[in-house]
Amino acid sequence: MAPPRWLVLLLGVIAVIFGVLFFIYPVPTLTLLVTFLGFYWLFNGIVALISLFTDKTGRGWKLLVGILGILAGVLVLTYPLYSAILIPTVFAIIIGVEGLIIGAVYMVQGFSGAGWGTGILGILSIIFGLILIANPLVAAVGLVLLLAGLAIIGGIGPSSLRSGCRGEGGEGSDR
Repeated sequence: MAPPRWLVLLLGVIAVIFGVLFFIYPVPTLTLLVTFLGFYWLFNGIVALISLFTDKTGRGWKLLVGILGILAGVLVLTYPLYSAILIPTVFAIIIGVEGLIIGAVYMVQGFSGAGWGTGILGILSIIFGLILIANPLVAAVGLVLLLAGLAIIGGIGPSSLRSGCRGEGGEGSDR
């Protein structure tokens, strides 16, 4: 069942607004989103601790998630500007490490007979992984700008496609 047209349009407009704000005011917009992330982590940690009393399964994991969620949420809310720089930088480093691992796997596959194309992809993946790890702050800024562009494209595309479609209810359907 497809979501209503007005909801797709609203989500598209929100995505475009955030995308434009990321291009015009990248640090304040990122700080706002990181603050929302801090609230999410805080409330998720509280809910995980509360669920210890209602559901007895996985108590150790719930306790760990609860404590880490509350700790991360409080830290992000206490230092939102530092978090706005640190969180994308950590994501860039994680993506770089994943690039190294994937590249190594592709190179092993390439040397094991999967073809020279797989080996080349492995080498490229390792190069991009090393670039991300060597310059994580630059990669974080690039990640923010990439997300801004994707938000604009992702907001315009589905909204324009969905607004041109007619619902199953016929002409004038609000589905």
